This record gives sequence, C-alpha cells and structure tokens, in this order.
Amino acid sequence: MFIDLIVGGCSGVISRTLTAPLELYKIQRQNRFMPNATIRDVLNKEGFRYLWKGNFTNCTRVFPQTAINYFIFEYSQNNIFQSIDHKQTKHFLSGILGGATSMICTYPLETVRSRLCLQTNQSHYNGFFDAFRKIPINEQFQGLRMSIMGFAPFSALSFTFYFQYRDWLENSYNLNKDVLKLIGGGLAGSSAITITYPTDLIRRRLQLQNFDKNVPTYNGIIDCIRKILKREGPIGLYRGLFASYIKLFPTIGIQFLAMEKLNNLLK
Repeated sequence: MFIDLIVGGCSGVISRTLTAPLELYKIQRQNRFMPNATIRDVLNKEGFRYLWKGNFTNCTRVFPQTAINYFIFEYSQNNIFQSIDHKQTKHFLSGILGGATSMICTYPLETVRSRLCLQTNQSHYNGFFDAFRKIPINEQFQGLRMSIMGFAPFSALSFTFYFQYRDWLENSYNLNKDVLKLIGGGLAGSSAITITYPTDLIRRRLQLQNFDKNVPTYNGIIDCIRKILKREGPIGLYRGLFASYIKLFPTIGIQFLAMEKLNNLLK
C-alpha cells in the first residue's frame, strides 16, 4: 500500500512539474474571457517563472490525487475485481473507482489551483493559504459532481487505453521500452480526453464562479451547458481541446513512464 501511494504520488508530481506551462496554457484557452489570459501576457506582466504559477498548489493536489487513484486502481484489480477475467474490463472498473475516490478527496485543491493560475500579479489571492482562507467552503466544491462524472471515466479510459497501446506498440514496433511507455501513455491520455473533454471545461467554468467579474455566471451544470451552447455554440464545449492535447500527451506519457520506473525501483 505505501509503495503504491508513493509511486502514484511521485509520478503525478514529476509529470505536472515538467509540463506546468502547458497546463497553464490549457486553462487559459478554456477561459479566454479572463483578462491577461495568454502565455505572452504572463511573460510580459509577471515573468518567466510565473509560467509555473499554481504549480505548488497543483503538486499539493496531484500527489494525493494520483497516489489515491493508483493505489485504489491496484487494490481493486487484485481484490475487488480479481474474479473478472477480462483485463480491459478490470482496468476500466478499477480506474473508475480510483478516479472518483481521488477526485472527491482532493477537489478543493483543484479549485484553488484553477483560480491561482488565472490571476495576474496576485490580483485576488496572495498565494495558496490566502486563497484557501478567502474562498468559501461551498465555492471550493463547485463543479465536484461534474468532475466526478468526467475524471472517473477519464481515469478508467487512461488506464485501459495505456495497457492496450503499450502492448500494441510493443508487438508492432521495435522501440526502446521507455519510449514505448511514453508514447503509450501520451496516446492513452489523448484518447481519454477526446471522449471526456466537455466535462473538464464545464467543471473549470463552475470552479471560477464568483472569482472575477469577467467569469460568466452559471446556476449549475445544466445552466452552464445551456449558456455555453447559446453564447459559443457546440464548439464552445470543446474550447481548449487542442491545448489539452498539447498538454496531456507529454503529461500522461511521463506519468505512466514514471509509474513503471518507480514500480521497478521500489518493488
């Protein structure tokens, strides 16, 4: 149990830190109504190191989230769903359980991270602890239901696709094993987000309620979907998808590579 938690947590922190500017870019593209929400604005107004703004909060969130997700995935495979012979079904169900549980346990950190990423020169909060102090509890959990509906299947699909892509690449191409795992993870993350992307955009919009006057007001999930469709059209539900591909391919690829490396090292 302890090793699975360490493997999951460390792989999440490594992958997010290495790709933090890409994560910032993705969040900016999802919320283009925010002022100064471009990489160029961040560089001009705040400086290069602020491409990693919110990364401390993100790592504080990601470590327990990926630790819990990976631990429950492994535990579920070997205990709860051990009687299931079909590997893909076992991976999917274990990923669903791990994704839902980890999201519930760490969601307020996700909300704080989103808000810190979209402020300019500490315009709203003076860091991680100040944000927690100022954001009401009910706002910290805004968008949780949509996040569970989105992240649980994203986690399930990522694990399921990863093992399928990894095995397919191993059988089809003569690649270095690390490259194979990196590509397999990247393809898995990209495939999973293609299916679940609108849930990620909606939960991000709900997280930002009452954050800034430029944020549209939504009264729950259905109202959010209705207003996005009315103001932005169906393409609005996929705003920032390309940026998500740019961010997720290396992030999930590095995460799965780190998981396997740490597993071999520690186990």
